[in-house]
Amino acid sequence: MKKGDLTALDDVARRLQRLEDIHEIEQLAVRYAMAVDDRDIDAWLELFAPDVIVGKGRRGREALRGFIVPNLQQFYRSIHLISGHRVDLHTSDQATGAVYCRAEHEVGGRWIVIAIRYDDEYSKVDGRWYFTRRKDKHWYETDLPDRPQDAGFHDWASAPARPCLPEPTARWTSFWDGVEITELTAAPVQPTD
Repeated sequence: MKKGDLTALDDVARRLQRLEDIHEIEQLAVRYAMAVDDRDIDAWLELFAPDVIVGKGRRGREALRGFIVPNLQQFYRSIHLISGHRVDLHTSDQATGAVYCRAEHEVGGRWIVIAIRYDDEYSKVDGRWYFTRRKDKHWYETDLPDRPQDAGFHDWASAPARPCLPEPTARWTSFWDGVEITELTAAPVQPTD
């Protein structure tokens, strides 16, 4: 091979790595949304670097666990829809980004819609990308006038007879085990056969 050929191959390899890095970072946001909605705290924590900045001098995944669990217990069901993600790679192991999200939370008899933008910092540790910091900006929150709870979570004739948001997985069940939910929902998830 000629020197020019090697340079072209190096350029292709760098471009491919860049695309792979961006894709992996984008998956963090999707995995985050799914872990929150599933109440899978362990999967959620694995998205963050071991020394994640939690705030006010607190760092690490266990500090993060202490922050997220009480926050997740403020609403019963949630649906987080990722609607856009910008990623800026700064070095081979440092990046920043912004994620747009529409979240819906069941809080008692209300169904709250929230417009959010997450401003993120990412780092690559041992070949894997993680959140190192995540700041959310809630632009607005509003209560939906039509409640999914009131319609049985469906409102059209062809809908499944028994929709379930979210499905009662083992993680979901264990998250809510022993937690008083009567003020959070009038329609608790029922186990399926």
